[in-house]
Amino acid sequence: MTNTTKIATLAGDGEFTAYRATPAGTPKAAIVVIQEIFGVNAGIRRKCDTLAEAGYLAIAPDLFWRLEPGIELDPDIKPEFDRALELMGQFDQDKGIADIEASIRAVRSELGDDAKVGVVGYCLGGRLAFMTAARTDVDASVGYYGVGIDGLLGEKHAIAHPVLLHVPEEDHFVDKDAQAAMHAGLDDHPKVTIYDYAGEDHGFATEFGERRSDASAKLADERTAKFFAENLA
Repeated sequence: MTNTTKIATLAGDGEFTAYRATPAGTPKAAIVVIQEIFGVNAGIRRKCDTLAEAGYLAIAPDLFWRLEPGIELDPDIKPEFDRALELMGQFDQDKGIADIEASIRAVRSELGDDAKVGVVGYCLGGRLAFMTAARTDVDASVGYYGVGIDGLLGEKHAIAHPVLLHVPEEDHFVDKDAQAAMHAGLDDHPKVTIYDYAGEDHGFATEFGERRSDASAKLADERTAKFFAENLA
């Protein structure tokens, strides 16, 4: 069963919509899926559906609701890609983390206080997944091709629960120096695992479109599934 749900902000000054995918039986845990800069589009909804098929309650909050609620963009269409970059420039990441925390609290209150909740994010969402790991009590975090994580390493001491990062080596948004800094800063962190993907570019694990690289996407998703099985279910 799939639908949408409303979530109140932490400050209680508004509410936002999240796409929701519910498993057939009792959820074994919940996972918050964090969007790319393209909104909660068909690809992000498909990520939720796949997690629900694996037994998780999955929700994808509309993090751009303060800017343009419900926007869905296609990265393969240049004007839509350009619009996504505009929205990214206007987006308040601290408020985004607060909305992710509100989403974590909402599903945890639904499933019970002892329920485990993870996050998985892509692109902008990969960055936000790392920030969520450092700034909230989320139980497990996965980031795909997160941008600017090398600039967030000062927060790594706050990471208390497992983190998995997927890093394409030819990411044109994350250069080799940034990747080297991530490894230098995180390889010895007891809670962080980094996988590198030779020859792959940003967006390789997208569900639809020209960016997808099927073999590496499947490998990364298998690693993510194993990680969540070990740390949530």
